[in-house]
Amino acid sequence: MWNDLNTDAYEGMLAETVTMHGHDDDRIHAYFSRPLGEGPYPGIVLIPHMPGWDELNREVARRFTQHGFLVVCPDIYERFGHGRPDQVALRAREAGGVPDASVMGDCEGAVDYLAGLPYSNGHVGVIGMCSGGRHAFLAACQVEGLDAAVECWGGRVVMAEEDLSEAQPVAPIDLTSQLSCPLMGIFGNDDKFPTPEQVDLHEAELVKHGKEYVFHRYDGAGHAIWNHAGESYRPTQAMDSWNKALQFFDQHLRDQS
Repeated sequence: MWNDLNTDAYEGMLAETVTMHGHDDDRIHAYFSRPLGEGPYPGIVLIPHMPGWDELNREVARRFTQHGFLVVCPDIYERFGHGRPDQVALRAREAGGVPDASVMGDCEGAVDYLAGLPYSNGHVGVIGMCSGGRHAFLAACQVEGLDAAVECWGGRVVMAEEDLSEAQPVAPIDLTSQLSCPLMGIFGNDDKFPTPEQVDLHEAELVKHGKEYVFHRYDGAGHAIWNHAGESYRPTQAMDSWNKALQFFDQHLRDQS
């Protein structure tokens, strides 16, 4: 929980750019943050959103590390070159988007990276915002080794047939039966992407397949409520959902003995 700390406790973290094996065994960059200590610590794969592999993702990673998590945020846009995050993300959009298969391969590499660390407790979750939220749900359905998933306002989980493409050949909602870990969803009731009606369809499919999930829907909030640099930021809803995400990962990723 936010501010749930002891003022006399030692605190420290390491945050740096590393390289890891991604899709097709490519060597890609990742942002890695970890608490300084023996651990063992649970891990989180943070999937970047469409604005790119940007500063907000690094801040999110460090906040989770502040609360005792190892975090790897792979640069899923690496194949589109380097530059400012918005420049690289634009190249990705112009190319039709980063392929789902590539993102899933990078997630698999991040799970392996975390699981292989000597200070890992062996439990790994996944989280993403916006397009990263869609990818987080997709990973929870397709990537082995995940123990929990948090989907933050994931657009295009529900997709019409005409929205499918070479990069996104399957609607994630159609893979709901394959969901292999508990899921938490965070959504704004004023969002247009996904709409509340699409979230209803998403939830109905989870109920249909008997999946373990919890959705939190916020009035007075739309898209990207954690992005404090944008007009969509909603501090009250953001902090409430941050606490819920921390509690969810605590429940499912920390050793309970």
